[in-house]
Amino acid sequence: MAAPNQPQKATYDAIVIGAGIQGSFTAYHLAQRHKDTLLLEQFLLPHSRGSSHGQSRITRSVYPQEYYSRMMPDSFRLWQQLEAEAGTSLYRRTGLVVLGPAGDPEMESYRRSLGDNQVLDATALARHFPGFRLHPGEVAVLDSTGGVLFADRALRAVQEVFRRHGGTLRDGEKVLRIEPGAMVTVTTTAGVYHAPRLTITVGAWAGAFMETLGLRLPLQPLRINVCYWREKQPGSTRMGTVSPCFLTVGLSQAPHGIYGLPALEYPGMVKLCHHHGSPTDPEKRDQAPSGAPHPDIALLSNFISSYLPGLEPQPAVVETCMYTNTPDEDFILDRHPKFSNIIIGAGFSGHGFKLAPVVGKLLCELSLGEEPSHNMAPFSINRFPSVLQA
Repeated sequence: MAAPNQPQKATYDAIVIGAGIQGSFTAYHLAQRHKDTLLLEQFLLPHSRGSSHGQSRITRSVYPQEYYSRMMPDSFRLWQQLEAEAGTSLYRRTGLVVLGPAGDPEMESYRRSLGDNQVLDATALARHFPGFRLHPGEVAVLDSTGGVLFADRALRAVQEVFRRHGGTLRDGEKVLRIEPGAMVTVTTTAGVYHAPRLTITVGAWAGAFMETLGLRLPLQPLRINVCYWREKQPGSTRMGTVSPCFLTVGLSQAPHGIYGLPALEYPGMVKLCHHHGSPTDPEKRDQAPSGAPHPDIALLSNFISSYLPGLEPQPAVVETCMYTNTPDEDFILDRHPKFSNIIIGAGFSGHGFKLAPVVGKLLCELSLGEEPSHNMAPFSINRFPSVLQA
């Protein structure tokens, strides 16, 4: 999908493979830096085969890991910059409620970050989030900056602005081969391209993709059920478009956490998901996993009965998405250990969308050989032993 009247050519300043939200922001930053950039996508756009589709994602300021919290102000600023450039709204501020047992270490890190004045008791929580039942020994804290990013709209916006800056986006082109060198050669199903710098952001395909470049990264694609739940009596819990987002930490019945968003996609329904899923092959993600049918849906049903009794106990709509997890659930943002002009962005572990503007900026900086604007130590490939194959 080259820009109108833009002929196909062979040589660029930079190539980015993978036009999900991370790759699109990387290409956007490179184009803003006046680099003639090619963005390649294996599927025809728009598509729902990866991890960047759907109408909504949570954003927030607070993180239990300080390095993400330090990145979030930059991320909010860059989202606002994209909104201004695209002339469209990409974010709705709803607030975010974090729920968990009092004294839980992760819960305490949220409380320290937000301050005691943001701690909600059961009465205050009922005001902010009608229909939510707080249990004895549990607390809630409010991140007032939290809200909803409009995911599909955001992906379209960053790609449109990238092209406006002179970038070339070609979809429906699967990469067949990469030949490293001072000029990297990328062969696709439709052409052969050359550039002195390459960035790879291919989501759930990253593990298999990087093996062709001699890296065995510890990446696990997961098939995630994205569930929408209807109110038993419409309007009874007021969990509509004005409700906050929420997430849970430290609950024994949901060790990976549960998150929810207000009813912005399907009127009268709440988006509620388990922050985990079933191992999958990205080429076969539409096949239901073997074993018990949707064990995470049973987990969510039990959670709703206990915490959100105003919702129907079974989901009205179930869709799928993919996470690509690292063992520590931190990103991989680094140079290839052997080929320094090949940059890798992978393993966003179900929490990368909100940080995509900063991730793209960091991958752009790595690609240009600049000092990164944030601490990169948590995202190093070297934290995983024996990734470089003979």
